[in-house]
Amino acid sequence: MNALVPLPVLLPLCVTGLKLAIGPRLHRFQRFISIAVLGAVLVLSVILMVAADRHGPLSVHLGDFAPPVGITLVADRLAGLMLTVSSAVTLLVLVYSLGQGMADRDDQAPVGVFHPAYLILVAGVSCTFLAGDLVNLYVGFEIMLVASFVLLTIGGTATRIRAGSTYVIISLFSSVLFLVAIAMTYAVAGTVNLAQLAERLQEVPLGARTLLEAMLLTVFAIKAAVFPLAAWLPDSYPTAPAPVTAVFAGLLTKVGVYSMLRTQTLLFPGHRLGDLLMLAALASMAVGILGAVAQTDLKRVLSFTLISHIGYMVFGIALAGRGSIAGAIVYVAHHITVQTTLFLVAGLIERRDGTTELTRLGGLAKAAPLLAVLFFVPAMNLAGIPPLSGFIGKLGLMRAGVADGGGWAWALVAGSAATSLLTLYVMAKVWNLAFWRDAPPGAEEEGLVLESAEDDDPDDDPDDGERPTGSGSGLPVPAGAVVAAGFLGQSITTTQRLPWPMVVATGAAVSLGLSYTVLGGPLTTFTQAAATELLARTPYIEAVLGR
Repeated sequence: MNALVPLPVLLPLCVTGLKLAIGPRLHRFQRFISIAVLGAVLVLSVILMVAADRHGPLSVHLGDFAPPVGITLVADRLAGLMLTVSSAVTLLVLVYSLGQGMADRDDQAPVGVFHPAYLILVAGVSCTFLAGDLVNLYVGFEIMLVASFVLLTIGGTATRIRAGSTYVIISLFSSVLFLVAIAMTYAVAGTVNLAQLAERLQEVPLGARTLLEAMLLTVFAIKAAVFPLAAWLPDSYPTAPAPVTAVFAGLLTKVGVYSMLRTQTLLFPGHRLGDLLMLAALASMAVGILGAVAQTDLKRVLSFTLISHIGYMVFGIALAGRGSIAGAIVYVAHHITVQTTLFLVAGLIERRDGTTELTRLGGLAKAAPLLAVLFFVPAMNLAGIPPLSGFIGKLGLMRAGVADGGGWAWALVAGSAATSLLTLYVMAKVWNLAFWRDAPPGAEEEGLVLESAEDDDPDDDPDDGERPTGSGSGLPVPAGAVVAAGFLGQSITTTQRLPWPMVVATGAAVSLGLSYTVLGGPLTTFTQAAATELLARTPYIEAVLGR
């Protein structure tokens, strides 16, 4: 069984080489092998999750080199669950993207880039979840960074290049900081293997250990978009095509949260920086949800709610108790799925009506009832309406906060309740503007050709009071509006009859979110066992070091 551990990383990488060799040819074969390999990764992830639950953590030393020399991959309950959820989500997003016609347009580019970049991203995510040492964790982050920049800037429009450049600059800064932290860790402990560090860091002076903890937390907080290190996110994600935005918002920030969970429980027990984390969690909730209240574009609304709900996960990590860690794990799995689903719905709205600007939408509940259902269910799930999985995760975190009884814990319980109510308000606002009210005058009609929101008139002064005009729409672009662009930054045509793979994939994502409610009992039991295993640390250490 241990031999299966590297396969979620190796399979996508091997198929990527095949796809690069194929190039832009054989589109149907490209689609088939992409879906097949992600389906295989999903099956492998489920097998590893079940095996880790029954037999304890699984580990493998690549090349049969024992720590600290070799590369170690470890699959425990937490890694298995994260792999399973991420594999399911990435498979659904791939199906959605095929329906949108993203990959079908690879023949218009010099090289077919979407499929290879997407599979490399999946490999990087799997690598971070399975990494058994800090260097391999760093490598996983860098694999994701390379693939992310390609996916964010697909089409080469000025908006996407600008947003992608911001993302890369921030990510490179965090990568340099991560390298410094790794070098300092090796200097004081003589290893970067997580299991060995769990033992050796306890002998390191408290000041040095606290400095290492603070540096690693800073790196992972940037990746997870924790306030005040989250300013890059709302401007980076909404500019990308809908499937790219969905997988980024739903999954990539949770890789940072996972890394915080792993290192805080395994390397730094005792939560010396717990109060600082609680302050960051409360600030993330407040700033994120207030930012969402102020937005009028659906993608930006969802981007700010993403920042806000990262605060719930950091809340659980900061308390560092069995109940809070279990609640954080439930919430990570829930939020990966629900946030991805909502961005997929935003893509459907954009495909149908040509915009996600709420002031230009209306009447969708009557005109597109299926689309209304696909939005309403995950929106209520995000708001934490009982008995949905969002409520299960929030209830577990709040109970842990009440049990803790500290001042910061009570402040976070109150902040969590307020954030949940404001999330419900924001979702109700979106529902009222986009779905419930009548369509406003001047709304786009079916068949409208839309292109990227670039200024057609090079002589226009951006300060002359005129708004730029979308070259395909012929209409002024309101402040905050996002004018749709195709896969390569080219024009798309709005349609009331949405491609069926997009609808099916979104419906499947909604069903996956609901399955967490149906399986709430087993999921809670599993996450409680995962939290116990994380806090005990011994099963992980023994699996890696063979004791």
